[in-house]
Amino acid sequence: MGEDKGMPRSIWSGTISFGLVNIPVKLVTAVRKQDVRFHQLHAKDHVRIQQRRVCPQDGEEVAWEDLVKGYEIAPGQYVVIEPEELEALDPEATHTVDIEDFVSLDQIDPLYYDSSYYLVPDQAGTKAYRLLLDVMNETGRVAIGKVVLRTKQYLCAIRPVDGALALSTMNFDDEVVHREDLEGLPGPEVSTSERELRLANQLVEAMSTDFDPSKYQDTHRQAVLELIEAKAAGQEVVTEPARPAAPVIDLMEALEASLSRDEEDKTGRAPGRRGRASAG
Repeated sequence: MGEDKGMPRSIWSGTISFGLVNIPVKLVTAVRKQDVRFHQLHAKDHVRIQQRRVCPQDGEEVAWEDLVKGYEIAPGQYVVIEPEELEALDPEATHTVDIEDFVSLDQIDPLYYDSSYYLVPDQAGTKAYRLLLDVMNETGRVAIGKVVLRTKQYLCAIRPVDGALALSTMNFDDEVVHREDLEGLPGPEVSTSERELRLANQLVEAMSTDFDPSKYQDTHRQAVLELIEAKAAGQEVVTEPARPAAPVIDLMEALEASLSRDEEDKTGRAPGRRGRASAG
């Protein structure tokens, strides 16, 4: 049950266009999702079940050719849209990433990012690709543009990532939930004391380090795969009892306990013991 480590595949080819410069590129997947996928089986005989499209009005199965698209405008009321009507509205597949602006990376909130890909140049475009890569590294700018993938137009950002250009499709502004749409956020009536802030700062500083993505593993997915392998091998599986919910404790107690635990993790002994040793 090993993970797929084959070469990433190209899903699109075209050009990056900015000014009068055109760079031929291929779009290559940058993320391999490693979800554990299950099929639905009949509990009695473990036969995989079939999903069927059944009309609740007459109980008859509906063939693909008898399906139409409908948009619900009121409960139980639909506007039917024909395939050719949608096709007439499809954006033109230009096979071009049209760069419209260059912006600072720190101005883009991660909420706007969606899916990520690498841009790999064709042989004829390596010089221009290197030029764009270098100038973006030097200026700290990110290119914002639009691209059409599979008949859908996307807003996208192109940025340098470790010697390559990466393209991330982006959410449009009206797709992002903004802070003013949220309820329950703390207002000015909720404040923190200087002592609480000082302890929180100490805790953040104690836990600060360089980001190493390889440090973080999907332990749940690994546990599921181990369970599957054990059951496939005919082993008896014992389920651990659920952990009790963490108790709610005082904020100051939580900060002080967290600092003490972090210091003990780093030194291998409790802070109190170290203090008594140095005093003696």
